[in-house]
Amino acid sequence: MKRGPGTQRLSQPIRGLASRFAYAGLVAVAIGLMVLGKIDVLMTDSFRAQVTDAVAPVLDALSRPAEAMNRAVDQVRELSQLRQENARLRDNQGRLLQWQTAARNLEAENKALRELLNFKTGPEPSFITARVIADTGGAFAHSLILNAGSREGVVRGQAAVTGLGLAGRVAGVGARSARILLVTDLNSRIPVVVGDTRTRAIMAGNNTNQPKLIHLPSGESVQIGDRVVTSGHGGALPPGLPVGQVTMVNENGIKVRPFVERTRLEFIRLLDFGLAGILEGPTLRKAPKARKGSRKRKP
Repeated sequence: MKRGPGTQRLSQPIRGLASRFAYAGLVAVAIGLMVLGKIDVLMTDSFRAQVTDAVAPVLDALSRPAEAMNRAVDQVRELSQLRQENARLRDNQGRLLQWQTAARNLEAENKALRELLNFKTGPEPSFITARVIADTGGAFAHSLILNAGSREGVVRGQAAVTGLGLAGRVAGVGARSARILLVTDLNSRIPVVVGDTRTRAIMAGNNTNQPKLIHLPSGESVQIGDRVVTSGHGGALPPGLPVGQVTMVNENGIKVRPFVERTRLEFIRLLDFGLAGILEGPTLRKAPKARKGSRKRKP
């Protein structure tokens, strides 16, 4: 049935009054709840907990579609990343298999040549692992203090290495501590060979993170990316310890980035190869004692 114009005229004021009273009622209820919350906190908390418990299933049901959608998006994204990682791992596996084959061939060839030459390998070095307890370096020195000394068998001149390569050498030994002179220190001089050409040089520390190569033979050249290892010359360090990689070659010199970073050193292994080399200073010979009763000849 259609309402007449009289009914519509009567309903409009009623709707206006209802909306006004509803707004006023809501305000009154809110004020009452606030006052009740201040008066009886325990009852308010209990009522809030009951309302939360009642609404929780509804919120859980509403959140499940969003959670399922987020999970589906994450799975799609993860599948895409897994596909890319799988392709990268396949490429790495192929390269590693090639290197493995080359390494096995070189190992077999090296073993055959050693048998032909009757080559005798040196003794395995003994080692001591110590923890870095202090960094005494700064702008003018690069050195570390270890918690091992002479009572543990630490000797001056031992090579300080990590899994990445040479960090330095033992420069001072106490009963319970040892000082390591890093390869980047200004006083560090290490005989090295560079690249496949085995160019001899001296890696000199300069108190920066990139030491320089000096005293290269005339006519020799090195390239960026060449690997730098110890040469063993001078008898202070054994040959073949990895040191770093050439990063800059220009008119200002040749710089090397060490494999071992000073700021990430926590544990250091001290290798004892039984080398003294140039670290041992020359011993002074004692003058012969004059015999009793002997007289000096006059010139």
